[in-house]
Amino acid sequence: MDTSEAPAPGGFASLTGQYKALNPMQQVPAVEIDGIILSQSLAVIQYLDETRPGPRLLPADPKKRAQVRMISDLIASGIQPLQNVHILQKIGAEKLQWAQHFIDRGFKALEEILKKTAGKCCVGDEISMADICLVPQVYNAERYKVDVGQYPTIKRLNQTLLEIDAFKVSHPSCQPDTPVDLQA
Repeated sequence: MDTSEAPAPGGFASLTGQYKALNPMQQVPAVEIDGIILSQSLAVIQYLDETRPGPRLLPADPKKRAQVRMISDLIASGIQPLQNVHILQKIGAEKLQWAQHFIDRGFKALEEILKKTAGKCCVGDEISMADICLVPQVYNAERYKVDVGQYPTIKRLNQTLLEIDAFKVSHPSCQPDTPVDLQA
């Protein structure tokens, strides 16, 4: 769920004027679907959940749905933005320590929450929006050399989710715009 600038073959696609017209923030994702343009991962996930058949990504139970939203927001708004490429470029030489600090800070809080909510997945035993947010954030943590082993619940959930085909094929390391040194 990386909302940083998206590298594409031949350059940064999100920096083009055409992309800026699609998404004024010049971040990914931006999706044109059903005659509308959506940006921001959680909005895209929720729209797909509400308009497409298949397993629901937000539980029917209001308490579990609130927990899924809380975890998703913690990751998408509280941890991930602090490692966006455009943020780290401004930090300069301290970017690795910056990313590690904010990932660790967020993972400490996330670990405590997940200890209370997790089953096989972030909230109970059904895949939810929270799980979709978790896997790319763990990828970012590993990319920035954070020891995920100090967060056993996060590590266990990520390992379990990565056994599922949908998570394998959509993993950040498998995307066509992933830099060669980060590909699976």
